Amino acid sequence: MEGSVGARHKWQALATLCVTMFMAMLDNVIVNIALPRIGRDLDTGISGLQWVAEGYSLVYAALLLTGGTLGDRFGRTRVFRVGLALFTVGSAAAALAGDIGVLVAARMLQGVGAALLTPGSLAILGQVFTDEKERARAIGLWSGVSALGLSIGPVIGGPMVDAFGWASVFWINVPVGLVALVLAFRVLPVIAPRERRIDLTGLALSAAGLGALVYGLIEGPGRGWTDPVVLACGAAAVVLLAVFVAVELRSAEPMLELRLFRDRVLAGAQLSGLMVSFGMFGALFFLPLMLQGVMRWSPTDAGYAGLPMTAVIMLAAPLSGRLTARHGTRLPLVLGISLCAVGLGGLSLYGGHAHYWSYVWTLVVLGFGMGLTFTPVSIAMLQRVAPAQTGMASATINTLRELGGVLGIAVLGAVLTNRLTGALTDSFRRLDLPTDGVAHAVSALTGHGTGPAAAPTPAPVQAAVDSAFVDALHLALRCGSAALAVTAVLVAVLLHRSAARHPAPAPVAEPQPVA
Repeated sequence: MEGSVGARHKWQALATLCVTMFMAMLDNVIVNIALPRIGRDLDTGISGLQWVAEGYSLVYAALLLTGGTLGDRFGRTRVFRVGLALFTVGSAAAALAGDIGVLVAARMLQGVGAALLTPGSLAILGQVFTDEKERARAIGLWSGVSALGLSIGPVIGGPMVDAFGWASVFWINVPVGLVALVLAFRVLPVIAPRERRIDLTGLALSAAGLGALVYGLIEGPGRGWTDPVVLACGAAAVVLLAVFVAVELRSAEPMLELRLFRDRVLAGAQLSGLMVSFGMFGALFFLPLMLQGVMRWSPTDAGYAGLPMTAVIMLAAPLSGRLTARHGTRLPLVLGISLCAVGLGGLSLYGGHAHYWSYVWTLVVLGFGMGLTFTPVSIAMLQRVAPAQTGMASATINTLRELGGVLGIAVLGAVLTNRLTGALTDSFRRLDLPTDGVAHAVSALTGHGTGPAAAPTPAPVQAAVDSAFVDALHLALRCGSAALAVTAVLVAVLLHRSAARHPAPAPVAEPQPVA
């Protein structure tokens, strides 16, 4: 029957939605463990590798709101299937890429697919599970699997890179995507579309503004923050995003409903998703580079290092659902963000020669914190918006989560690169080495095939490179920890007056046409 699912298909539908969300989240991080090998094989440095990671997340974040609009306009299930197909094709193209440009383009195609399938996932779940208790349980499982995708990437990616090469982290999506696509046609309900205008102006402004912002952040450390291109990108981002907000406020059917931010619980949930991704994505991008580049771990060993985090996330996600049902969103969100801040700060206390078991506690704390934050964000969204707006609200939350990841990699990467470049410049001067070798020394950490990585590096130079990278990583981790600590305070204040035991007030109304 249109718009509904029989009892025997409910859990099959949930499994399909979980598998696709797992893939979309997995692709945010599984590539990280392969970055050093990609840098070596495709002859690219840290800026190129950042774009391999950023290309997916940037397009994903920029198009999520449009994906929600298209789902409303053409049917959420139909758009979900199209997105899944594009994601699978993009994965195959990435696996076959022979140069960095093709790989980044394929990653962007993956991002387009993920942006189309993600907004409909939670909306379809809400359609399938109409009973509140069943829905809460389903959301807990769905959120837990999404969180698992973020944490397990390095664990399964490391052995795959060692055994089959970096392309295997993309090939894994192809059979899974094909099976999920078959299931999507067989078990997902057909949700009728509704008339809605596609906000092409909002799409163009948001995509251009976010692209200018992130490009400027990535290129700033290399070009210099006063470089005309970097300054132009910053100015363009400010103008474009400001115009985007003005256009959305006046639009009868905006792609971003800004009135959602007036709700204290929704605002707190959205801020939580943004900032947890900011801290965690930034850290998870650079940790594999330290483990493999400085500590000389293999990709497999570096991947297995994340097992404690993965296990704890699986335990914390269901617990978070129960805490939210009993105490509201404030407790799990504030506690989860605080634990993430402690974990990042604790990790910055350990250097390149630290024994794994001395700092494994930080990974456990990080995993528990991440696991606590996913479920309450989704539950708050479904409880506090009108059913017709669940696609937009889900897209908004996922956009902010992805944007947090993009900004985390860019901002913390800028902090790390600036500190690393400055420290290496000083070290090279002390060693009476030409400072134009700094760029090559930095590239050695990413497995860049030219420069120091291609030939034996003198011990004093290698020691200076390793020491500078660890010092720079520590600064980036502490910045991420401080940002999360401030966020925990802000979320606690935002949710202080919310009715924890009565979390379902009148849903946010649909926008009315503006004269």
